[in-house]
Amino acid sequence: MKRREILQAGLAAAAAAAALHPLSGQAASSGGRVIVVGGGMAGATVAKYLRMWSNYTLEVTLIERNPAYLSNIMSSLVLTGQRSLSSLRFGYEALQQRHGVKLVFDEVLAVDAAAGSVRLASGNSLKADKIVLAPGIRFDALPGQKDPSLMPHAWSAGAQTELLAKQLGAMKAGGTVVLTIPKTPYRCPPGPYERACLLADWLKAKKPGSKLLVLDANPDIVVEQDNFSKAFFGLHANVIEYHRGVEISSVDESQMMLYTNGGAVHGDVINLIPPQRAGKLIEQTGLATATNGRFAPVDVLSYASLDAPRIHVIGDSSATTQPKAGHIANQEAKICADALVRYFAGASPDAAPVTNSACFSTITRTQASWLSVVFQYDALSRTMKSVAASSAASTGWSKDNFEDMNEWFSALMADSFA
Repeated sequence: MKRREILQAGLAAAAAAAALHPLSGQAASSGGRVIVVGGGMAGATVAKYLRMWSNYTLEVTLIERNPAYLSNIMSSLVLTGQRSLSSLRFGYEALQQRHGVKLVFDEVLAVDAAAGSVRLASGNSLKADKIVLAPGIRFDALPGQKDPSLMPHAWSAGAQTELLAKQLGAMKAGGTVVLTIPKTPYRCPPGPYERACLLADWLKAKKPGSKLLVLDANPDIVVEQDNFSKAFFGLHANVIEYHRGVEISSVDESQMMLYTNGGAVHGDVINLIPPQRAGKLIEQTGLATATNGRFAPVDVLSYASLDAPRIHVIGDSSATTQPKAGHIANQEAKICADALVRYFAGASPDAAPVTNSACFSTITRTQASWLSVVFQYDALSRTMKSVAASSAASTGWSKDNFEDMNEWFSALMADSFA
């Protein structure tokens, strides 16, 4: 697979928006209603495609706390001053005005899976035939961690991103930055490694003599090992110190210290990315029964919860064999939308769904690598399995890849929000 092909795979998603679903319009007789909770990559995409693929016959209500979505994809470029948070802002106007999605800006306090209803912070309740939950992730606080502004994770785009950018900017040359990587599964597997590369390149130029300590709780680099290893131990070897299997037991915020199984580590700036689990609503609804109670098991033919089939869980909150990432969230949303349109038309889900996980990783401030993995449903294990013959990674990094990354990002976000 060539680099242009990964870009085309992303652009093809946008082209799918013009295609008519084979069961389009058949849901009209059912008067089906769907509530979607969470307006991130997964939630926005499923709301849009439920409307489109039902020929605008399904009633779809999207409930979201925030007036706009801030993309986690590309947010590390805010740390180096190459992007602003405003450039990562995506509103819901097109979903409402172009696709007829009903928007409710509120917070869901409780879900009644049996009744198919949700209770809102405003005091209102809504009911539907099906509920799709896409609340994303939440972070586990580590012992000693009380003020998240002192060791920001910046793993959910917003105030924490700006805070980490300010801390990096204020650090003196010759300082030490510490970046931690939690055990899998976590959001965006290549993300911490690409952030390390990007920051190393920035430190060389802006903070000469500085060091970046990467403390990885995993036994090795979990994705794109060839490219990230070459970057860590070659290109950025004079800045990055990479340590495998480092688990953090506690932190001392007043001293900017991390206590690990390998000893105490001090940093002038600490980008502490903690362990993650499904959004609080998943646990409250009793759906977090996989991955040691951290994520929701689902039937990947429809993303119906294995604990409450009236509820579907997509995106980072679900427990599947696919990575937790924006591109996959978009893909899962389409599988879910397709299955629901079929459900309301009295048909069964597609028995052989295929998804694609595509991403670019910044290796420097001007160069990127890429990775594409195709997943296909395996009936024996009832999971999505990677297809080696249809998966590939770039051999190295380039400026052309960096340019393609921007095109891929624009196409992906338009496919979800436009």
